Amino acid sequence: MTAAPLVLGIETSCDETGIGIVRGRELLSNTIASSMEEHARYGGVVPEVAARAHLEALQPSIDAALAEAGVTLDDLDAVAVTSGPGLAGALMVGVGAAKGLAVSLQKPLYAVNHLVGHIAADILTPDSDPLEYPTVALLVSGGHTSLLHVRDLTSDVELLGETVDDAAGEAFDKVARLLSLPYPGGPEIDRAALDGDPKSIRFPRGLSKASDMAAHRYDFSFSGLKTAVARWVERCEADGVEVPVADVAASFREAVVDVLVTKALAACADLGVPRLLLGGGVIANRRLREVALARAADAGVTVRIPPLSLCTDNGAMIAALAAELIASGRQPSTLAFGADSTLPVTEIQVAESQVLETQEPERA
Repeated sequence: MTAAPLVLGIETSCDETGIGIVRGRELLSNTIASSMEEHARYGGVVPEVAARAHLEALQPSIDAALAEAGVTLDDLDAVAVTSGPGLAGALMVGVGAAKGLAVSLQKPLYAVNHLVGHIAADILTPDSDPLEYPTVALLVSGGHTSLLHVRDLTSDVELLGETVDDAAGEAFDKVARLLSLPYPGGPEIDRAALDGDPKSIRFPRGLSKASDMAAHRYDFSFSGLKTAVARWVERCEADGVEVPVADVAASFREAVVDVLVTKALAACADLGVPRLLLGGGVIANRRLREVALARAADAGVTVRIPPLSLCTDNGAMIAALAAELIASGRQPSTLAFGADSTLPVTEIQVAESQVLETQEPERA
């Protein structure tokens, strides 16, 4: 295998069929087919709809990615796929396709962790300095809100904290529904908040009280915040007062951003790590980026944000993680793995082949 392996990555953990092709740390293709419009009528992702959409989009997406990269399947050095975490049915589609592709092509297969893939997206950023270790990573998406301590991308990722109920992206969707805004809620809340006053309503900051710090210093909770918004809207309606959508949206967004940034920078301070990596689809939220950059600068922390096209779920980040595993000398995965909807972030690669060392027979 060449020093810069050509890897095709398959990502089907939620509602986006992502196929990416990289050559080492060079991005050649990032093809994404989203089924978001199909889920919009239900106000959220429906697992069965997502799985069926992956089945329909997978082959056309692979063909499109190969064409964009200017390579063929035979040119590949390896195939990579998300094993988890994510929606079980959606993951099964990608895992099955990757196994079939790897076996038919007789190529090495790497089953990797979706969350660690979001960190790997950073290495595909052109003209940037290499990612330094250790770093703190804040991953914020529709299904995950996680704070990680990354000592090494391919071998040492520690979970510091995560959401204990709704992820930040889920909270955005649910609050958008309360405000009669379309799905997905993140961009809609962002737009509505432009004309609002983020200080007009003081919504609660989950797990931020002194009494929460011992057990949940780095954990997140947005369910109580969502309920507070619901009660506030209900009071307006009961009093016959028009709901100030812009102010509610801005105040809700500010509460989410405040908690995310405060806990991330607290982790940086506690661990003595002056680096923070942001990843996941919710990073597209402009207020989150603004606050993170401003407060990190005051704290002497450098912030890295991959291109927004690589923050949402995509196959390129999966391919990039596999390419790093290959470069570090890791063996391919066996076929003895499946879709793991609750795969822990500490399992960066799943079912790695074990190389048996040969021993010389003892001499008489």
